[in-house]
Amino acid sequence: MVDLHKSELPDPAAVTRALATVIDPELRRPIVELGMLKDVRIDDAGRVTVGVLLTIAGCPLRGTITADVEAALAPVPGVSGVQVELDVMTPQQRSELKEQLRGSDRSNPFADPSSLTRIYAVASGKGGVGKSSVTVNLACAMAAQGLRVGIIDADVYGFSVPGLLGITQAPTQVDEMILPPVAYGVKVISIGMFVADNKPVAWRGPMLHRALEQFLTDVYFGDLDALFLDLPPGTGDVAISVAQLLPSSQILVVTTPQTAAAEVAERAGAIAAQTGQQVAGVIENMSWLALPDGSKMEVFGSGGGTTVAERLSTVLETPVPLLGSIPLEPSLRAGGDAGRPIVLNSGSEPGAGVAAEELRRIATELAARPRGLSGRPLGVTPR
Repeated sequence: MVDLHKSELPDPAAVTRALATVIDPELRRPIVELGMLKDVRIDDAGRVTVGVLLTIAGCPLRGTITADVEAALAPVPGVSGVQVELDVMTPQQRSELKEQLRGSDRSNPFADPSSLTRIYAVASGKGGVGKSSVTVNLACAMAAQGLRVGIIDADVYGFSVPGLLGITQAPTQVDEMILPPVAYGVKVISIGMFVADNKPVAWRGPMLHRALEQFLTDVYFGDLDALFLDLPPGTGDVAISVAQLLPSSQILVVTTPQTAAAEVAERAGAIAAQTGQQVAGVIENMSWLALPDGSKMEVFGSGGGTTVAERLSTVLETPVPLLGSIPLEPSLRAGGDAGRPIVLNSGSEPGAGVAAEELRRIATELAARPRGLSGRPLGVTPR
């Protein structure tokens, strides 16, 4: 005789498969792989109780995890209800998690010769050219393509990346390991997340270097395809520290068409001759303003991006391309104020104009560039 009631109960294997699709919103890996699944219980009525271990008691995304578990189990045949019981990892379990994520070595993973992460240090000669807006839009465009992307807001004095991405959540700290907030698939860390009430940061060079070093060693980004650093304007302490801590980083120079801005931007790229970095290219922002009649007004003049690219090609004795020219559009400013980069807007949404298309095109070109294996260990040994 077949027990009809029993046959209607959820299949434990199906429940396990469903839970394997639940991704931790900070670590971006399945909770099953991270040891966060404490237990699973199915009662005679088909109700499933799932025990989940949080990394810390005050996990800011506990509600997201609960909702994701409930959503994953709801479609499983036979499940009549889902209850999520949250608990906290023991110190030993947290230690094992950290060991699993990054091993026992507390170091800068992006300085490892075997790292294949593309690192772009976005620089400008002067402030006000839209460097941060370009950074977040390029990062979000790459993430929308399915790449794993991170941003370090290295502009310690003028941090703005959290606001441009609408991030209000503080990083989660698991002992000495920091888990960065995630917005639109991009992992982000900024000194602004550690400063209350928009207070200014007044640090000298050694403190700036230490802050950047801590972001690279203590923040767990995981395996990234691309890492963007939003640098402060000019060629000061942070630019030098980036070259020292991330020798494989490439410089992206952002300028406006204005002659004065272009001349200063040239210096931001020419520092590569002293640091040994490569210049990935030049991006000209605020290139023109589209008028209602379809004509273009060159508010800040023209030719600045081309001039910077040509001069850097001469100074560095290697071709430096002009990657693109981004028009001056109100939607770009509005997207930053709203915390939603315009590259995420679809063709039917306001703001999905030429600027968004150009930023997406530049991101696609940067993402498609080969990372190269020259000088990198392949982990292959002769038999």
